[in-house]
Amino acid sequence: MSAAAGKPTWRERIAFLGERRVFVMLLLGFSSGLPLLLVFGTLSAWLRGAGVSRTEIGLLSWVALAYSFKFVWAPVVDRFDVPVLARLLGRRRAWMIVAQLTVAAGLLLIGLSDPATSLGLTIAGALLTAFAGATQDIVVDGWRIDAAPTEKQGTMAATYQLGYRFALMASGAGALYIAEFVDWQAAYWTMAGLVSVGIAAVLLAPVVDRDRPDRTGGFSIRGAVVEPFADLVRRYGLALLVILPVVALYRLPDFIAGVMANPLYIDVGFTLTDIANVSKLYGVWIGLAGAFAGGLLLPVLGMRAALVIGALTGAGSNVMFAWLAHAGADIVLLTLAISVDNFSAGFAGSVLIAYMSGLTGPGFAATQYALLSSLYALPGKLVAGLSGVMVDAWGYPAFFIATSCVGIPVAILAWFAANTAGRDAPAASPPPG
Repeated sequence: MSAAAGKPTWRERIAFLGERRVFVMLLLGFSSGLPLLLVFGTLSAWLRGAGVSRTEIGLLSWVALAYSFKFVWAPVVDRFDVPVLARLLGRRRAWMIVAQLTVAAGLLLIGLSDPATSLGLTIAGALLTAFAGATQDIVVDGWRIDAAPTEKQGTMAATYQLGYRFALMASGAGALYIAEFVDWQAAYWTMAGLVSVGIAAVLLAPVVDRDRPDRTGGFSIRGAVVEPFADLVRRYGLALLVILPVVALYRLPDFIAGVMANPLYIDVGFTLTDIANVSKLYGVWIGLAGAFAGGLLLPVLGMRAALVIGALTGAGSNVMFAWLAHAGADIVLLTLAISVDNFSAGFAGSVLIAYMSGLTGPGFAATQYALLSSLYALPGKLVAGLSGVMVDAWGYPAFFIATSCVGIPVAILAWFAANTAGRDAPAASPPPG
């Protein structure tokens, strides 16, 4: 390790890539990313094809709110053991297995349903999948923090994100291909089978459980929730009045537009294969490129410029969808729209991750990051539930242009909030979406 900087050398970083923990992190990233689209974007394509209205699709997107409220039950997961399994596998590995098996059960339930005739069963399966997926995220984040020291968290987070992107391809493009050439039931049952990747990761993962100092005293609301919030207030004071709105609103346009993207593609005349090829396969790699660009350019641009650019480009890219809605089923324009949107979203996501990680304090990094990542997704998910109502009232072009305008006030807030993240925090896993 470099004595001057106190950070690992490039040779040490490359050597770390070959360690079992990094491979496990790749598989756990895949496992964490698998459920998200299956209760969000991919499911909306099935619902629209089954004749479910855009208003109902928008409202049904609220099942993904489980990812926004995961901080509510995170202290329970952090402090209580799964009976029997915890003794056999360790506390975190036991929780991961339970969450993964529940995800598989939820996906099988969705596959058994037919949205056209048994929408209630589809919703029940989606709720179960979302709750279990959010629980899995809590445990995977905890395992990641325990599995590697601070100076190696950047590598762990990057590996997680790569696995997460592979999962988005499987649950996006893969599921759409299967639905196109077989049927939707087969698509969801296949996705349930892919949960085995996460189970294999758990069996390969080393046991790295580390007790928090307050865990031996039993469950405490003060220790679980009050103290992490109190620490933020002590360190930032009134600046939180700017910080928290930036976190909450930064990805709002992306969340709102994301629910209506697949219905737009179908309504203008694209096939499921078109959507899979461009949006769910090609687009994932463009998003990954944007994420790495954000990480590489952040030290060059500085946090303030990067936050402002991310806010403006992330929201402004929605104009491309307004153009697509006006032009119709043009595959070249679809490719251009996906390129701009996914690259911008990837860039903005990396910048926001870095900003939220820098806000956390020593001793509360995991809990505070869970709270901030839940906050960042909550407003978008709530407003996204009304996206179908807005499209029905305004039409696609006006809807997407209106959502792009949100980026202007967010960029102004980001300008003032940018200098608040002052410490070097461990890189955190990217929030879903």
